[in-house]
Amino acid sequence: MKPPITEHITNFYYKRVKAQKLTLLGPVILWLGLFFICPITVMLLYSFASRGEYGGVEYIFGLWNYLQSFNTLYLMIYWRSIWIAGLTTIVCLLVSYPVAYFIALKVDKKWKSILLILAVVPFWTSFLIRTYAWMMLLRTEGLLNSLLLKLHIIDTPFKMLYTDWAVLIGLIYGELPFMILPLYASLEKLDTRLLEAAMDLGANRIKTFLKVTVPLSKVGIITGIILVFIPSLGAFVTPDVLGGAKSIMIGNLIQNQFVQRNQPFGAALSFLLTALVLILLWIGLRAGVKVEEK
Repeated sequence: MKPPITEHITNFYYKRVKAQKLTLLGPVILWLGLFFICPITVMLLYSFASRGEYGGVEYIFGLWNYLQSFNTLYLMIYWRSIWIAGLTTIVCLLVSYPVAYFIALKVDKKWKSILLILAVVPFWTSFLIRTYAWMMLLRTEGLLNSLLLKLHIIDTPFKMLYTDWAVLIGLIYGELPFMILPLYASLEKLDTRLLEAAMDLGANRIKTFLKVTVPLSKVGIITGIILVFIPSLGAFVTPDVLGGAKSIMIGNLIQNQFVQRNQPFGAALSFLLTALVLILLWIGLRAGVKVEEK
């Protein structure tokens, strides 16, 4: 027996929809293939290759680039990158939470937009220019040391530039809005009646904050940590400008390898950093899913 006409129409409809989806996805797949998958494939190939005698790439494959990346010298750079990124994240969280809390719960609606705009105003200026501005502030004859000397707080200028602390200050300044915005988005949805109920049941302001406000804003906290820690871990502009050669981080290490025409080792370091970022993203996403399930 021949299938009914409705079945023919249904099959034709689904085939047409499938063809339309493939047509719409075609440019996206082509773009990702040319500018994402192909470069990553080339980099992966380079990471197993060897450096030529005068630089460049020789296609003699092995694991020596990955083994070299665990040299003690490089482990120190990894550790510096992790602790600076971690401390940047902690300070950004401690500073941003009160700011986001104030904007979300304590300010009239007409002022919220203005304060949020002020929080993202630094994005209107080039990140490199803002980093150089900190360089002018922190150098020995800069504004900060000059002010402290005029106020007779110090007798000799502090050495602040080209230190790990200068890098930390620059990263905190640059990443702060990325922590404020997700925290605000999470706190702005908070039902204030829950806070009132907690206080009516005998909890003071501190307990209400720790037991109600913070748990209900965990999604914003996790998102902010991811958005701050990962860019800080791979930063290279701020350490290069404010830290110099003494405060090199993994981003600078990778950059230097390509400048020195050691592409295989630079590619191996890039893939190690990518693997670490993916692991952190997976942990963050899992933590966010668990919070939402609760």
